[in-house]
This record gives sequence, structure tokens and C-alpha cells, in this order.
Amino acid sequence: MSPHLPGPRLRPYTPADRNAVLALVDDDRMGGEPASTPAMLDEALQGRSSVDAGWWAELEPPEAVVAEDADGVVVGALSYAPRLKDDTGQLLWLHCREDARTADALIRRTLAAFGAREVHAFGFASALSPGLEALPVRHRPTTAKALERAGFTGQRLGRYMLAALPVEGLPRLPDVRVGPEPGDRQAWRLEAHQGRRVVAEAVVGSPVQGTGVLRWLGVLPDLRGRGLGRAMLGNALGVLSGCGAHTVVLYVDDDASAGDERDRTAAISLYESVGFAEVDRLYSYSRPRAPGTGGMPASEAP
Repeated sequence: MSPHLPGPRLRPYTPADRNAVLALVDDDRMGGEPASTPAMLDEALQGRSSVDAGWWAELEPPEAVVAEDADGVVVGALSYAPRLKDDTGQLLWLHCREDARTADALIRRTLAAFGAREVHAFGFASALSPGLEALPVRHRPTTAKALERAGFTGQRLGRYMLAALPVEGLPRLPDVRVGPEPGDRQAWRLEAHQGRRVVAEAVVGSPVQGTGVLRWLGVLPDLRGRGLGRAMLGNALGVLSGCGAHTVVLYVDDDASAGDERDRTAAISLYESVGFAEVDRLYSYSRPRAPGTGGMPASEAP
């Protein structure tokens, strides 16, 4: 593509752009992700999400921008918002059918909005992709490269993994209590008890269009290596199957070195052993504050 061709024209999002933006989002979907809906887009535009709701609550009202080509066709969209708590900018979501020129223009718009401030990108989940907290870099390499060209540095956060349901042959723990996840109307918490002690727990997201999410699975450190994790996984997947899910996705941390207390090597091996396959690697991005511009360090923010 010639560098002399004009870039896309950027303008504020309007309700008339809804279908075009939903199509952009759906073109970036990976296996297991539900199709976006008008309700999901409305939530994202208003700065709300059932996942990472607390982080969204810290933001000022987001701005949404679309990119048009020379014929007036919407070819890209993004949303960003400031976070006053630490005086940073947040690029919340961006979709552009992996067109480099459009990605560059949208990212430049974000940086212009925040001036010299530190800017973060793809730091937490939006309502458009329930649970997906970062950028899948294999699926969206053009967006990743555009961020790097603009001075962002990527940090590996985890893996996106997918399995079909039901998973047969998994053991299950007795005395597992299932109830709503506090503060999240779209998730369930499972707790396995031995007497009064909670020895294992899991959190699952209610299925959307047949896809459930395994958000969390944990076993007390002194009881690991005894099969509790595998059995608790059986309970969690059983709950999702019982709710009508035929697919389950998970996002497992993958940013700690071997031997670190946050090392998830054993968890990844467990998931692979029951049929989960890696779909992509997930990265978040940050661009530092311009030197000499002052501002309140994050550690001193109220």
C-alpha cells in the first residue's frame, strides 16, 4: 500500500454505526467467543462490563470513535477513557479487520486524546468479549505491531484455551456448594468443603450462546497434588454442561517463571490433559508517560 494514500477519516461514534461496529467486532472473534450483540455494544459504550466491573467503575465515561474509508464505509472503531486514579489513559477496545493503516490512525487518535500521559491498552475485559482481558496476538498481529510502532510495550498475560463439552470421565468432589458469585450476576462460585474448611473453589461464567467460561480454579496449597484440582474441574465443567454449554473457554495466567508461586505450569498441564487446546496468547500493552511531564505517580494516587 502506498504511504501517500490518505488514511481513514475519524469521527465520533453515532447510533447509526451500530451494525457496522458489531460486524467489525465479529470479524475478530476467535473460536468459542460468542457473537457480539447490540446489548453487549451498549454496555461497552457506556463503560460497563460484568467481568472486571471494578476496574471499569474507576474510569471516566469512555469516548468511542469510528474510522471511515473514502466511500464513507466504517472500517474501524475504538473506545478509550481516562482513569483519574492514576492519571492514565486506557485504550479499551479496537477493531479494524487487521488493516494496518486503520489501526495506526485509531491508535494515534488515542494518544492525541491523552497527550503526555501514560497509556495502557487491552488491560481488562470489555462487554464485547466476555472474559477476554487482553489482545490475542496471533489472531491480531497487525494490531499488536501497530501498538509497538506507536511506542507501546507488550506484556504476556496468559493463554486463551478452548474445549468441547461435555468432558467425560472426570472425577467430581462431594460436598460442593454452588451459588452466585458475589458482585457478578452472570457467574457462579463453587466451593468444596472438608468440614468447615474450603479446600477447593472455582468460578464459572454463565453460558452465552452455548459458551461458558472457567474463570478461576484453585486448591489450597497444602492439599495440591492429591487430585483435588482435577475433581473440582469436573464439578465446574459439569455445572456449565448442566446450564446448556457445549463449549468452554478459559484464560489462564502465563506470566510467571517456573518455580514462582504464580507459576501455572501444573494448571496448564491439567487443562491440556482433559482436552483444552491453546487458541492464542494474550498480551496487554503500555506506553510510558512522556519524560519531564510530571504527573502523579501511580503509587501515590488516592
